[in-house]
Amino acid sequence: MESANPEPEPRAVAKVRGAAMAAGLEVRIAIMPDSTRTSEDAAAACGCDVGQIVKSLVFRGKDSRRPILLLVSGRNRVDTVKVAAVIGEALDRPDADFVRAVTGYAIGGIPPIGHDTPMATYLDTDLLAYPEVFAAAGTPNAIMMVNPGALSKAAAAVETKVA
Repeated sequence: MESANPEPEPRAVAKVRGAAMAAGLEVRIAIMPDSTRTSEDAAAACGCDVGQIVKSLVFRGKDSRRPILLLVSGRNRVDTVKVAAVIGEALDRPDADFVRAVTGYAIGGIPPIGHDTPMATYLDTDLLAYPEVFAAAGTPNAIMMVNPGALSKAAAAVETKVA
């Protein structure tokens, strides 16, 4: 995975890189020529299995209204009932404005770390089956390669089944 774009690094990507460095997380970030917005697009761009793609999905606690981040394998759809049992409350899917306000990033480019608002984070245990995974790095065409165990630790994530 090599960056195919010689342009200067976008500010959002630099923010993710800084968050990774601050957390002691080793990542490789690349700016891709095409969008990596969907799991399928990202897997094609990275030449990896769709299961290696990390979807950073922001939910909101139905009662607490607090943001909750789920780091989900690209192969999986979130079972909100199963996740609610782990979290202790039902989940709502917030609108794009809420997501941007709490993360500092637009949907499609939300990284697993470096958000404006600290939030409880849960990592899909299916990601741990891979030696490396690929996550958004701040923009819809920026992607970072990272070890999933190291990512879980850096994000202070609770590891759980989400599907």
